[in-house]
Formats: sequence, structure tokens, C-alpha cells
Amino acid sequence: MNNIIDTMSQTFFHFKDPYYLLLILLVPVLYYWEFYKREPSIIYPSIARIKKIKPSLKVRLFPLRAWLKIIAFIFIVFGLARFQKGKKTLEVITHGVDIVLAIDTSGSMNALDFKLRGKEVDRLEVIKDVVNDFVKTRRSDRMGMIVFGTMAFTQCPLTLDHGVLLSFLKSLTIGMAGESTAIGSAIGTAVNRLKEKKSKSKILILLTDGANTAGDIDPIQAAEIAKAFGIKIYCIGVGSRGKVPIKIETPFGPQYQYIQSDLDETSLKKISKMTGGKYYRATDLGELKQIYTEIDSLEKSKSKVKEHMEYKELFYVFVIPAILLLLLYLLLDLTYFRRTP
Repeated sequence: MNNIIDTMSQTFFHFKDPYYLLLILLVPVLYYWEFYKREPSIIYPSIARIKKIKPSLKVRLFPLRAWLKIIAFIFIVFGLARFQKGKKTLEVITHGVDIVLAIDTSGSMNALDFKLRGKEVDRLEVIKDVVNDFVKTRRSDRMGMIVFGTMAFTQCPLTLDHGVLLSFLKSLTIGMAGESTAIGSAIGTAVNRLKEKKSKSKILILLTDGANTAGDIDPIQAAEIAKAFGIKIYCIGVGSRGKVPIKIETPFGPQYQYIQSDLDETSLKKISKMTGGKYYRATDLGELKQIYTEIDSLEKSKSKVKEHMEYKELFYVFVIPAILLLLLYLLLDLTYFRRTP
């Protein structure tokens, strides 16, 4: 089973014992005690003259003693609350789906019955654009690509490197596998790619605009083999109903002629039903996008998340400054601010 392990980390800070922060409420009490408590007083006849004396530097700095204690108390409270640095790691284990994209590149894919960004383009150009978006949504899945026309071959084996797959998709051209349509051969080639895989879900998305006109394998028989290996087939028939314009190159330049669609919807529906898949018909760009969106929602990868937590104690960031402030307070109280009874 193809498992994808994706790891995401998040760093955060918090207090392990935040209820100690309630001690901060005592700071106003401590402030009052230091600055407004009543000291024993000496009665003088008059202190008017004393008030005129300019206070010395020592007197002006004396409140520093109280502030050292208050700030040290605040730091001790934060230390008690155990400030921590946390790291949360999420390990996402995804059980992906194996998906093979079988794309018809026969001559009829040159029909001009689709529009892309307001411009008339051939069917293959539109399909490449829609499939490109689909591949980008299936990040956790192994995907491969088969091209078929008169013959069928693997253009890109199953891979998790979707960048490689998209580069192969971009290089697709009409007629690269021949002008006819070998649907049975395309299914058989996909079965060879998927049958030995141990993934929980094996999916073939087969896109064509015609009936089976080439190859040695009957599409229904190929679908029966796919069913035996647990491969689900989603068939997509593309193209407008009725006659459609097609551009052909002539000695006199490009010419347009109309061809009748030969899409064998009966067989495609049977193939999808017997393998547990579903058949879709896309006659314009909007329908084609909606089809791939629905398949994306039906065949979801399963994920399991494991969470790991690590903590680093940082209480010392507050405790060490608190100790230093208290030592400074004691040093100043025994020296510079020392008082005699």
C-alpha cells in the first residue's frame, strides 16, 4: 500500500501552571506596603525649613529598593507558572490511491467542439488542461498515464512525482499512438500496470471520443480481467453529439470538414458498471471539469494523523533575573541604603 508520510511542526509558548499567575494580584498590595505604610514618626516643632532642603541622590534613589522587590516578585510568579516552549509535530500518514489515466489521442481528438478560455481548441487541448488540474489535487496518490490510439502504451508509469507526470501530459499530441481507437488495448495495458499493486484502491480513468476500432483485445473482455484484479474503471466519453468540425491540413492550407461522432456509450457504460465505476459524458468544458471533480470526491485517499508534543522548560528565564534582583536588593540594603537605627 502506498503510504505518504507528511510532517508538519508548530512552535508555541505557554505556561504549564498558569494559576500561579493569580499571585500577580498581590502586586498592588506589595506596592502599597512599600510606598504607603506608616513608619514611626518623630514630632518636630516645625518641618518647614527641612522641606526646603534639596533631597540627596541617595534619598531620590531610595524607592529603587522597593521596585527591586516588586519586580523580583513578578518574575518569581512567572517562574512558578513554569513558562515553556512547546513543539507540536503532526505526522500525517496518507494511504493513497493508485490511479492510471488512459487518454485517447486518436485522430478524431482533433475535433473543434470545445472552447478553452474563450478560444476554440481541439478536444485534446481541453483534456490536457482539465487533467492537469485533477493531477494537482491528488497529492498523495501514485498516478500513471497511458496513451492510446491504434495502439496503447505507457507514457508515464505509476509515480508520486507528479511533476514528471505533468510534463508527459503536456507533451501529448494527436496521432502519437495512431489514428484509430484501441480501447481494449488501453484497458489491458492499465491492468498490467495495476494488477500487482497492493494499494487498497486501484482506479483507471479512461477518456475517449470514439468506439473501439483497433487492437486485439475486446474492451468488455479487458474489463472482466480488470474486475478480477479489483480495478475500478471510470469511463468518460467526450465530444458533442452529432457532426463536429475537424481541421485537416491540405496542400492548400488548413481545411475544415465535419465528422459524425462514433462514441460507443453502450460499451463504456457496461465497462464502468461491471467494474464498480461510473460512466460520464462531457460535451463541453464545464461538464468535463465537473466529471473530474466528482471522481476526485468519490475516490478519496484516507489519512491518519499522529500528534507528538515536546516541551522545553524556560522558567529560568524569569527565575534567574528574580534571584539577581533580590541579590542586588540585599547588596544595596547592606551598603548604599544601609540605615542606622
